[in-house]
Amino acid sequence: MVPATVAVLMLLVPLGALVIGTDLTDLWRQLGTDLLREALWLSVLTSTLAMLLCLLLGLPLAWLLARVSFRGRGIVRALVTVPLVLPPVVAGIALREAFGRTGLLGAPLLEQTGFSFPYTTYGVVLAHTFVSLPFVVIAIEGALRSVDTRVEQAAATLGASRWLTFRRVTAPLVLPGIAAGMVLGWARSLGEFGATITFNGNYPGTTQTMPTLIYVTRQSDRPAALALSLVMLAFSIGILLLLRERWLGPVGASA
Repeated sequence: MVPATVAVLMLLVPLGALVIGTDLTDLWRQLGTDLLREALWLSVLTSTLAMLLCLLLGLPLAWLLARVSFRGRGIVRALVTVPLVLPPVVAGIALREAFGRTGLLGAPLLEQTGFSFPYTTYGVVLAHTFVSLPFVVIAIEGALRSVDTRVEQAAATLGASRWLTFRRVTAPLVLPGIAAGMVLGWARSLGEFGATITFNGNYPGTTQTMPTLIYVTRQSDRPAALALSLVMLAFSIGILLLLRERWLGPVGASA
């Protein structure tokens, strides 16, 4: 009980201090600013788009890791988990070296199309996808591994194609895992800061998300930064609770 209590306090005390330290006057003042609305909308938009990309790319990758034996599978799985331990600033630098205007892929892309990712909303989505994809892949892979393959084999013996088997048999069984991965990835994307500001800068209405807005506000107006942080905290908790009730069910339902 003692270590468990300490663990709970480590989580609750900083959040409680944030709530206590916030001036309600600053809170209401920040709620009426265009900067907050723009940053919050951009955070939600880019996180949602990043999750769509993570699902599109992560589901096939999770299937490959869970169901197909191939040489180098352990290396691929290790590469998938690298963004989980990579410092966000390093992730931003790596993205710049790959997709920047003079980057490995960014230079030819800019030369051929005139388009570049850095300092654009597309770059924010790219950064969010990079840091969030491991959460989606790992969650879906675990769900796929928990499915009894004999159910899929039975569907195949009845004449179902691979796509039909996946759509009507496998997908419903792994849907909780997919939902869990999407929620975790979305939450990670919503709070992304280091890779975003390193790769895209901090331009209001274009690349300024809520974390970057809080960072620059803290340098000049600490009470306003506390108010913005409280908005972010309330929004994040509210959305996660809503998604949990919608996708994962109430706590203890699985029991």
